[in-house]
Amino acid sequence: MIFAFDLDGTFLGGDEKSRQLLYELIEDREDIRLVLATGRGLESVMPLLSDPTFPQADYIVSDVGATVVDGQSLQPVQPLQSMIAQRWPGTLAVVRALKSFDCLERQDVPQERRCSFLAEFDEIDDEMKRVVDELGCQLLFSADRYVDVLPPGVNKGSTLRQLVKHEGGSLDDVIVAGDTLNDLSMYEEGFKGIVVGNAEPLLKQRVRENERVYLAEGHGAEGILEALENFEPLRRIKGPVQAAEAASGDAQLVMVYHRLPFEEEQNDQGELVRKPPSSPNGIIPTLLDFFQSGYRGSWIAWSPRESRDPEGFESNVKLDDDNLSDLTCTRIPLTNDDVDVFYKTFSKEALWPVIFSFPSYASFEQQQWEHYVEINELFAERTATSAEHGAVVWIHDYNLWLVPGMLRRMRPDLKIAFFHHTAFPPPDVFNILPWRREIISSLLQCDYVGFHIPHYVENFVGVVRSHASLEVLERRPCAPRFLTYGCAMGIDEMVTRFEVGGRELRVGAHPVGINVDHIEEILQRPPITAKIDEMNAEFQDRTAILSVERLDYVKGPLEKLRAFEQLLEEHPQYRDEVVLMTIHTPPAEGMSAYDEIRDEVERAVGRINGRFGTLEWTPVRYFFRSFPFEEVIAMYAACDIAWITPLRDGLNLVAKEFVATQGLSEENGVLILSEFAGAAVELHGALLTNPYHSAEMAKVLHRALSLNEDERSVRTSRLFDIVSSKDVHHWGEQFLQQATSE
Repeated sequence: MIFAFDLDGTFLGGDEKSRQLLYELIEDREDIRLVLATGRGLESVMPLLSDPTFPQADYIVSDVGATVVDGQSLQPVQPLQSMIAQRWPGTLAVVRALKSFDCLERQDVPQERRCSFLAEFDEIDDEMKRVVDELGCQLLFSADRYVDVLPPGVNKGSTLRQLVKHEGGSLDDVIVAGDTLNDLSMYEEGFKGIVVGNAEPLLKQRVRENERVYLAEGHGAEGILEALENFEPLRRIKGPVQAAEAASGDAQLVMVYHRLPFEEEQNDQGELVRKPPSSPNGIIPTLLDFFQSGYRGSWIAWSPRESRDPEGFESNVKLDDDNLSDLTCTRIPLTNDDVDVFYKTFSKEALWPVIFSFPSYASFEQQQWEHYVEINELFAERTATSAEHGAVVWIHDYNLWLVPGMLRRMRPDLKIAFFHHTAFPPPDVFNILPWRREIISSLLQCDYVGFHIPHYVENFVGVVRSHASLEVLERRPCAPRFLTYGCAMGIDEMVTRFEVGGRELRVGAHPVGINVDHIEEILQRPPITAKIDEMNAEFQDRTAILSVERLDYVKGPLEKLRAFEQLLEEHPQYRDEVVLMTIHTPPAEGMSAYDEIRDEVERAVGRINGRFGTLEWTPVRYFFRSFPFEEVIAMYAACDIAWITPLRDGLNLVAKEFVATQGLSEENGVLILSEFAGAAVELHGALLTNPYHSAEMAKVLHRALSLNEDERSVRTSRLFDIVSSKDVHHWGEQFLQQATSE
């Protein structure tokens, strides 16, 4: 059975529940093939095709029948398309022939092998018809305003008939539906048909006597379902009376995060035991706080196992914390191979380089993408069965880009929020991803999407605009919280609400904060104060410059070392006076993409120390290992300058941790920050630098070394006010408040 439905007003018309019922019917019935028969151009249909809530079309007949393509490959159906093209005299010829008719207003919409205009019915006279006839074309008027000039004999009905014949099907197995006069040709071909209740009156009048056509009362999808239930020729394809209710849980708030709020470690007996997260200053404690304030909740995350179906595995577990008795952790068993492909390989080698605008580092493997889709589906399924009706779902980061779209189809009742913990690239970079449409279509199923800074919001809006028609509903100024013109990543205003495809989406900027109270508690510990005193004595009269970053080409470690080398070359007075402590946290085990950058860094460190070092002075102290967070805090307190210069960074919490430590210690350390770190637009008072320019990097470092005490104090005070007032608790509360508001 072939369903050939018009889009606007028909297949996309009616209420959301009816559309969902109809779409589920088509997806669930293997004997139904879907043809989209629309007046739109193919280009404007494409955003629908990767919408996870929209059924997959087998064919698309667009441009009022002038275009016919395969629904999956979007390749022309031959020889049908060539036969139509041969009848078309060309757009330029049509426009020239009709240029004297001032009543025709050319439509600025994508179209092929047709010309579309706007006009009133009484403006279409015999002279216009004669000119169109002489071109060897036909004229079609519909919806009281659209005038289409088409190749002769080409319309939705004729193209559909040829398509059915080409496929070896029977005309009697075709059901058509529409709402305007450009759909009339489908009924005139003799197909069984449905005219929806919101159709233009003239169409209803023209088909009223046709016994093979059902005139529905319901609008759009509701009218189609009505016909399937009540029109005798269609009764064998009855639609579902009610939507199948997805199994649901009792969680009012669901966190969907790839990491559990605890770590699982194997003890000496081979048993898995739980321990607190190794990064106590991360966002996990803040997210857990929401479940202490009245939310009955669920936390969805992976749990590495020997297989996806381990014997005796308990999916739902409780935390060993009386304050979190209403929180259930739902663990998804993934094998080590799953984690390697999904996270360490695909996410880091395909998505990560594009996210941070380094597409030359990206590697795209279709098999890995299919595995990524599979893992996202596991997360979506567990989320759907955990949330109660109308619950809030908070999904975290690019590893789970596809969950919103999958979840929306499973549970349309949920309020879905998404937060990006990374950067978000502009359209010309993001669209390099082969699966960009699937990703964006999924994110458009969210109710709210948050990013660190306004620049990423605008990048996201730009990407959406490159995929679909977008109407901006609200904009807001970025000042005073964010830098506007004073930073490479600054913008003056951002979109906060827009509509696309009839769906409204809200977006916002929420820079993640840090746990300032936790840092203050660490600084009061006697072992830490002793460590700080020890480091101060070790540096003596030298200025300590600190660089702490994960080993990653995105962080620009080589560029920083070259700039430091240039400083020592151009300013010999700093030799034996400064020390660069550079700490590179190793990437996760098995991530071979970072082996080469490590070798280059170590060679650069050796070169600098070999050129300038003495028996008493080592210019660069290089550490390739992780330090306990408490020791890093001691380093923040003992150092005079934090030199944080990533080539790209979603935000950078190291900068905020340094500021908090300096402010709490009543010190006046200087923060040098890359203009391309997200935090740069938020941290008023930092010295900004361009990490791509070694000379400027050296110049700004020289300035930091030369700042007088008063300016250092003013800058530190301003930075500390920002970091302490916009901490991680403020971030979480602000995001959830925005995500749950209407």
